[in-house]
Amino acid sequence: MSKVALITGGATGIGKSVAKILAARGITVVISGRREAEGTKALNEIEAVAQGGAVVRFIKNDVSQEDQVQKLFEDVVSEFGRIDMAVNNAGISNENKAVGDSDSTAFKTMLDINVLGLYYCMKQEIRQMSRQGAGSIVNLASIAGLNGIAWAGPYAATKHAVVGLTKSGALDYATQNIRINAVAPGAIRTDLIEAQIALGQYDEQMISAIHPMQRMGTPDEVANAICWLLSEEASFVTGHVLSVDGGFDAK
Repeated sequence: MSKVALITGGATGIGKSVAKILAARGITVVISGRREAEGTKALNEIEAVAQGGAVVRFIKNDVSQEDQVQKLFEDVVSEFGRIDMAVNNAGISNENKAVGDSDSTAFKTMLDINVLGLYYCMKQEIRQMSRQGAGSIVNLASIAGLNGIAWAGPYAATKHAVVGLTKSGALDYATQNIRINAVAPGAIRTDLIEAQIALGQYDEQMISAIHPMQRMGTPDEVANAICWLLSEEASFVTGHVLSVDGGFDAK
């Protein structure tokens, strides 16, 4: 049987790109997300590139609800027996304001999804991988998890928490053949950002200018880094936060 990968927030953007790369390599992929229509569309796209008998599944799930996360893992293990790779990609950014003007409710929503949701998933992933004796986890951080970002203090706080969970978890399980890493993307040209640019919420030239490479990244560029961290090619890498940011963090 092929290896099994679980990707939260796998119906769009970076998560979907990871799923397509893994399925094309013959790895069985389960994607989860909150929206059924997006999940079904992504499922069809991923199945179209799957090779080597890879199975593709979509499971509707809200990572901010711990009982739903537990059920997600029970369903995956019940069908496939294991989880070899996990990508904790589900996350949101719902506000762009200075800290003093930010909304507490919006911040709590980000905490529920970006921090607690990832934490719930990591707990289940680690427990299953401990039973198996091996596994690899990649968390989605951000340049906002490594730097201060103006007008994004609450979001940056959630991504700093992702970095902390990644590094601490890696130390906890370094001797148990479970590797835990993260990627820290810069601005990536996802469907969401494309739509926000089209609505005038963001200026593409300004976003590009903050990166030394003077452009935005693509979902595939981040996905390739994630797939490397998941793979045995990165077998001596754990607790690492890999910047995929066009040079932003080098400034």
